[in-house]
This record gives sequence, C-alpha cells and structure tokens, in this order.
Amino acid sequence: MKVLVIFYSLYGHIKAMAEAAAKGASSVKGASVEVKRVPETLSDSVLEKMGALKIQQSFAPIPVAKPEDLEAADAVIFCTPTRYGNMCGQVAQFLDNTIQLWLKGSLVGKVGGAISSSATQHGGNEATLLSLHKFMLHQGMVVAGLPYAFQAQMGLDEIKGGSPYGATTIAGGQGERLPSATDLAGAEYQGRYVAELASKLRG
Repeated sequence: MKVLVIFYSLYGHIKAMAEAAAKGASSVKGASVEVKRVPETLSDSVLEKMGALKIQQSFAPIPVAKPEDLEAADAVIFCTPTRYGNMCGQVAQFLDNTIQLWLKGSLVGKVGGAISSSATQHGGNEATLLSLHKFMLHQGMVVAGLPYAFQAQMGLDEIKGGSPYGATTIAGGQGERLPSATDLAGAEYQGRYVAELASKLRG
C-alpha cells in the first residue's frame, strides 16, 4: 500500500509538516511511504531575494514529483503554504498538469489529505485546505481531514494549527514560528489516518 506525501515549502515549515505526515503514514502496517516535492517555478535570483535560495537548495536530495506518481499511489497527502486563501502557485501548476489522470479516472477511489501553513492564525489555512479538497473531489478521491479525535487541536492554551479539514501550522509574518509539537502531532495523526483509510479500502 503506497502513500505519497507531496509538498511545496519555501522556508521549511511545510516540509516539516510533510515529514511528520510521512512518519504517521509509515506507522501503519504494510504502508510504503514516499515524500516528494513539486517543481519550483521561481528563479534562483528571485529565491535569493526572498532569502529562500539556500533552503530550496537543501531540498535537492528530495525527488521531484511527476503527475504519474499520483497514479501509482493508493493515498496522497498534499502539503502547501497558503497564498491568499489558496494553495501556492507551484502546487496549483503541478495539479493543472494532471488532466490526463482526470480523463482516465486514475485517482478515483484513492484517499487524499491536505496540510497547509499560513502567516497568521486567520491567514486562510482552512480555505487553502478546501481548495485542495475541491481538486481531490473532482478527481474522485476520498477526502480525509483531521478528525476531532485528535483532541490536541482543541483548547486555548497555546497558538495551535489544525482543523477538521486538515493539519495546519502558523509560520508568523517573517517565518519566525516553526511548527509546534502540537502542529507536528496533528500532521502525524493525519498521515496515519490517511494510510489507515487507504489500507481499509484496499481490503
């Protein structure tokens, strides 16, 4: 049973969430988990001006995903930063290239989950997750969020990511806040949940 965790991360926050989701998926018996990144669309000069070039270069050992990788997986977890309440352009462009998969119905019945990050607590995380859910529903996928069975997403004791739509984190306006232990635990829980559902659907 194959689980693909696919991400785009500019400063590393979403990469950390993706790795936590992969850890959770890997804990499910029989799960084979891969982590891949979507292609970068920004030039090195732009990334350098944004202070992200060295971070992006550090991702080089992680394989770049291709649309056919989605077809080969039984479950896919999409991880993206928020851009104005939507997935980032790099992920959107990657998904736009899946038309052949849609035409063939290649993703019908596969389990999908979504994870996101935003700069602020009300920066569009839930809207971003829903934008990924719409893609999954158009492809005929079974959408898996982050159930309230993961109770750590509740409470007011700290700044928390997480929603029933999927695991999230809050990065801060300058990217100064790294995913908390609670945020990472939510991503790990969701990764395990997605893999468990995929395993059950496979019979």
